[in-house]
Amino acid sequence: MEVLETDNGSIVKSGPVEALEQTQLIGLIEHALQNLPPRQREAFVLRYWEEMDVAETAKTMGCSEGSVKTHCSRATHALAVLLKEKGISL
Repeated sequence: MEVLETDNGSIVKSGPVEALEQTQLIGLIEHALQNLPPRQREAFVLRYWEEMDVAETAKTMGCSEGSVKTHCSRATHALAVLLKEKGISL
């Protein structure tokens, strides 16, 4: 069995079923990301996958912090809609 540590330090045990579900969910998210406009996808990946803060993301993207926030907001909304269509709510 796998053991995962959450952000708050608690331990969660994960078996094969949970691991499969997580892999499938990540696959759906990755597929959904491909449907986003490039700037939304870039902002989302930098902020949430690469864990950059807004200032770092803005500098990397060559835009304002406000633009990063707008791109991320639109991306998360679009992803939520796409995932809801697949029966997934986070």
